Amino acid sequence: MTKAINIIGLRKPIFAAKVKLYIFFYYLTDLIKGQLSFRRYILFLKRLLYFLSIIYHNKFVKIGNSVRLGLYIPRFPSKAFFTACRKFMVFDAKLPCTTALISVTSACRFNCEHCYQKKDLGKDIDIDLTIVAVKKLQELGVAFFNIEGGEPFLVYDRLRKLCASIDQGGEIWVNSTGDGMSIDRLKELKSLGLTAIMFSLHSADPEKVNAFMKSDKAWETLNEGIRLCHEADIPVTFNSCLKRDDFYNGNFQKVMEKAKEFGGCLIQIIKPKPSGGWLESGTDSFSEADLSKVKELVHTYNIDARYKDYPSISAQIIEEDPKVFGCTSGGTDRFYINAKGDVQPCEFLNISFGNIGKEDFGVIYNRMRSCFEGPGECWLCEKYSASILKLLKENNLEVLPLNEELAKKICSNWDRGKLTEMYRVIENCLK
Repeated sequence: MTKAINIIGLRKPIFAAKVKLYIFFYYLTDLIKGQLSFRRYILFLKRLLYFLSIIYHNKFVKIGNSVRLGLYIPRFPSKAFFTACRKFMVFDAKLPCTTALISVTSACRFNCEHCYQKKDLGKDIDIDLTIVAVKKLQELGVAFFNIEGGEPFLVYDRLRKLCASIDQGGEIWVNSTGDGMSIDRLKELKSLGLTAIMFSLHSADPEKVNAFMKSDKAWETLNEGIRLCHEADIPVTFNSCLKRDDFYNGNFQKVMEKAKEFGGCLIQIIKPKPSGGWLESGTDSFSEADLSKVKELVHTYNIDARYKDYPSISAQIIEEDPKVFGCTSGGTDRFYINAKGDVQPCEFLNISFGNIGKEDFGVIYNRMRSCFEGPGECWLCEKYSASILKLLKENNLEVLPLNEELAKKICSNWDRGKLTEMYRVIENCLK
């Protein structure tokens, strides 16, 4: 079992100083070789150090010989980490994307009520086409690959082949329910660069998990998957989609307790999104007071010494806040390719900019990026869910995401809000 040690107290600023010093000398070779001018070297450091100050609120966690600064930031030090940092070396074009979520299959033996792939019906695309896209993304600087399904272990050959195509410049995480997992498969994926497995943990109550996933075997499968990961010495992480009331009735605390008991090193708190299974029904509305409550709880567990042994928390409500990153969909920092080959701005935004089975990935990717100048303050998946649902019904469709032509009706005149403060500061480094 991989031992996770949280870096808190006085150790945290000391470690942060170490990271800054490491970065200074690591990229000094770019200056010496003439790959960066002195001015751009200084601007690059200024940008990167500012970014590190923005994520300093995270609970850093040491896993084995490396340290995780945040969910979508590759472990430090690693080739993938330094690949991701090079994002801030780009001065004459849009800042490149560093994270991609890739689905290898829609196959799944569970039926989670919130699944954003609920209407992503169709045949899985040829995995070789997905691999072509992934190799192109590595050339463009993507350093974090989050691979999922459905359940990826149900199509293990596809999963293994995709993992094998990613070199050390990219970090690999796999989202799983545990279904189809085995010790041999985990060991093989670890040899191919797998860094962590992320399980869904939406409640600490076995009966509620089974009900949510519509299977009386969901909790048992989860437990067995976690056990196998610990046996294979692969870090265990979680995601948890919690409703508004869960932050008031003690369920959040129970989930955190269970994640700790399971030996998890990180947990992502997902805000319920009106997409996929919840596109028509909608989701809980979070008031400003509710958002503040979530932020307070997360910061307490990440900073307060009483919770020093609990998993580090990455909460979408905080990460997507305009004062942090905002909405980074559309390749401004992350995007999604579904199992059918549709290129989507985000897994929660049910629109497609094209399909890699019908068109060159590079063409589709550039088309999408043309609609996303940079991170915006608006949560697009929430603001435009009603418009997506309206088009779905008007066109008598049963399948999502909306195709490219219908997607244009959504994105041709949408309001993404102002560029987030962090990216405004980064861009102003050139002025």
